[in-house]
Amino acid sequence: MNQDFWNTKNGTISYFPDGSLNIAYEVLDKHLNAPNRNKTALIFEPENGDTVLYTFLDLIKLSNKIANILTNLGVVKGDRVFLFLPRIPELYASFLGIVKTGAIAGTMFSAFGESALKDRFENSEAKIVLTTKELSARIEQVKNRLPKLEHILVVDEENFKQQLEQASEQFSIVHMNSEDYAFMLYTSGTTGKPKGIVHAHGGIIQQKESAKLVLDLKDDDVYWCTADPGWVTGIVYSILANWSLGITTIVYGGRFDAQIWYQILAKNKVSVWYTAPTAIRMLMAKGDDLVKQHDLSHVRFLASVGEPLNPEAIIWAQKVFGKPFHDTWWQTETGSIMIANSPTLEIKPGSMGKPLPWMNANVFNQEGSQAQVDEEGDLVLHPPWPSIMRTVWNNQEKYDSYFKNGWYITGDRAKKDKDGYFWFVGRADDVIKTSGERVGPFEVETALIDFPGVVEAGVIGKPDSLRGEIIKAFVVIKPEVKPSEELKEQLKEHVKKYLAGHAYPREIEFIDKLPKTRSGKIMRRILRAKEMGQDIGDTSTLEEY
Repeated sequence: MNQDFWNTKNGTISYFPDGSLNIAYEVLDKHLNAPNRNKTALIFEPENGDTVLYTFLDLIKLSNKIANILTNLGVVKGDRVFLFLPRIPELYASFLGIVKTGAIAGTMFSAFGESALKDRFENSEAKIVLTTKELSARIEQVKNRLPKLEHILVVDEENFKQQLEQASEQFSIVHMNSEDYAFMLYTSGTTGKPKGIVHAHGGIIQQKESAKLVLDLKDDDVYWCTADPGWVTGIVYSILANWSLGITTIVYGGRFDAQIWYQILAKNKVSVWYTAPTAIRMLMAKGDDLVKQHDLSHVRFLASVGEPLNPEAIIWAQKVFGKPFHDTWWQTETGSIMIANSPTLEIKPGSMGKPLPWMNANVFNQEGSQAQVDEEGDLVLHPPWPSIMRTVWNNQEKYDSYFKNGWYITGDRAKKDKDGYFWFVGRADDVIKTSGERVGPFEVETALIDFPGVVEAGVIGKPDSLRGEIIKAFVVIKPEVKPSEELKEQLKEHVKKYLAGHAYPREIEFIDKLPKTRSGKIMRRILRAKEMGQDIGDTSTLEEY
């Protein structure tokens, strides 16, 4: 870690006189007696209904009320308090209210079913959960198997509303050390139950700096990060980093709808927009004419996150918005953006960009040595850094598995070109080896998406007695395009021409939608498991359509 760099940044964080801190103070309470006190912090656009505005002062008061309710119920430093809420203002205020008490905030997607909830509550031993009437029924189904879960607070019930009204707007925020735990998220792997990734209060320094550098956030920006706080991006870049910088932030409570998204961008004069490649491709599929119906002249910076962004999407954005999307790479475990196409960096479409100035990233070959230029290998990062995960909850063995020979092993395959740009190849367990040649699924997916009429594609390696593996593609096509054997052959020839003669999918299956996480990552392991007739494993973080 570049300690000298971070020492110079310490002065940008609001520490208490005793040297302690709390990210909720840095994010909200520091604005109490500052110019941003009455500035709009949150513009909430519900799926149905009128826009609601919250100032920083409003959020300070609301989060204090929630913190008081929790402490009255016995919440103390280190307790786990979870949020099972849709994207409503109470989700954002409650997250910060929890952190103010010194408890660890946990977030869960509103699409989770009973099994996913039970796994998370059971592993974390959560004490309290905040939810809605609609969602609480799922929790009730498993509550009798969760002896540590003491209270279910239903935010849209009259009882909670009365508690909120009566609660004090003042709260003495709990002082924390930089290494004390602040929030946790569960992430699914290829095997086993979800793992609880835990982050500390000290991560805010890097989260804030990365938002300034990569997202180019300025004081007068109106900013929209479309990520749900059930995913790390929705916490770090729609609650923490943005509000620590005093940025007016959009939250939309509904499902994806291209027309509504463009309306939100235009109506609120959004200037910085951070979204996922899946959403960008869905917008592409709706065509260019829809974009032209809206005034998006205020949008000055576009960025993407969640999975690699295909070159076609960057080129399309340049055509319809007059500016490209800047792809970013990071993980739940890293806690903030690590590698990015920052505003001043010339974009190479399809590239992850370059490591942030304070990060040391590398690519190692299978011998554990630094890979040559353009040689594929394991993407690694040199720890520590302020926003790195501090533990995997109750699973030291899993935590230790992330580190080897002084490096953090990302589990991603990549290569680095002569100019220092990094290029994503695929997850280590997703890379296909066919006839002795290694093929990254992302490359094949990119080639397929380049074909007219293709919306999305997911690619896996399928065991083959002759070639070791063959490439199989699952392809989503536009509604007006008819699936046929002729189209399959056209796609095969297109990939051969676009990529390589050995890298084309020998099998193609047309499907209605791809299994994806809520962050937009294609779950290739589920495609592979279904193809092989195997158990698909944990699916709790899959996107709901």
